[in-house]
Amino acid sequence: MQDKLDRIFKEMRSKGQCALGPRAFRDENAWRIKEETPDDMRTKFAVDRDRILYSGAYRRYHGKTQVFSFTNLIDEEMTNRNLHIAYVSQISRTIGKYLGLNTELIEAIALGHDLGHPPFGHDGEIALSKACEAHGIGQFHHNLESLHIVDHISRKGRGLNLTFQVRDGIISHDGEVHNTVLKPQAEKTEEDIQEFIRKKKAGESISWMPATQEGCVVRITDTIAYIGQDIEDAIRFNMLKREDLPQDVTEKLGNTNSHIIETLIKSVIVNSHEQDWVAFDEETSHYLLKLKQFNYKHIYTDENVKKSNRIINHTMGLLFEKYMEDIQKERRGSKIFKHFLDFKVPEYLESFSPAEQVRDFIATMTDRYYNEEIKDYLVPWKW
Repeated sequence: MQDKLDRIFKEMRSKGQCALGPRAFRDENAWRIKEETPDDMRTKFAVDRDRILYSGAYRRYHGKTQVFSFTNLIDEEMTNRNLHIAYVSQISRTIGKYLGLNTELIEAIALGHDLGHPPFGHDGEIALSKACEAHGIGQFHHNLESLHIVDHISRKGRGLNLTFQVRDGIISHDGEVHNTVLKPQAEKTEEDIQEFIRKKKAGESISWMPATQEGCVVRITDTIAYIGQDIEDAIRFNMLKREDLPQDVTEKLGNTNSHIIETLIKSVIVNSHEQDWVAFDEETSHYLLKLKQFNYKHIYTDENVKKSNRIINHTMGLLFEKYMEDIQKERRGSKIFKHFLDFKVPEYLESFSPAEQVRDFIATMTDRYYNEEIKDYLVPWKW
């Protein structure tokens, strides 16, 4: 039986390698900080994908906001972080297939790229960053925390020991920055990643691209996945009407999420095929930027969306201070001990300060868990 399995695995690996184009990153060139015995059945990137997929951080995606905080209480079909991840994974693998890239590497990066998002989306990220800076541990950025989770929080603090290429793709995604062309920085090292982390926490602006074309595909797809879906959610939430969309943009990109996705995917495939970069054409990129600006004005900074912002900012500071005091006074009944620190190996506890531990605990919370903690803290008595 084992001989037959070995033959099947070998044949499938060979077929998989033959399907890759010349610009794909190949599994045999992947490396980990701690080398491991190869898996007979799975490639290194398939192992990474599965480690992410079965992690606790991945399971918590379903309880985290994408854009509209608290709306899942009203409408369960509003997009959450879990759906966004699924869209990024599906779209990026489609693009990667037509570019001849390594879709297992793409999938692993896509599934892991938002693991570090705190509750309440970007509003929660801004609030947590303010609390982190106030406690002297630098700015909070969810892509840095995503890498921190797979390196230092998962598996009780032992980390997942992912390949460098997946880790780089996770930390290198940035759907907020508008890029027409993404060209990989193939010579990056682990030292480069650590320097990037230090500079980002210090608030420095730094040019940064993924090390692989697969990472570039996920980064460009992050925008493709959210730009039209956020519009559909805003229409569903009665914030927008479809006719409000700028006519010149809809004539070029489409006026529904499916049309926008199709237009953007085709642009990336045509302009990236057999090239050393991943890119939109200039015209599509121009109208995509206009659509981003429209979304920013009419969705992301809309008063209806930002009503919860003041509450999130205030409660984030309160909760951060509470957990700092709980650690200082060793209140073992606190959730930060019962649900987090008590399950961490000594290496984690000794390597990170109390403020960093509080940051990590809050970043792992779902929206509902955060709300329950605030309710218990501000209204502690039980009826």
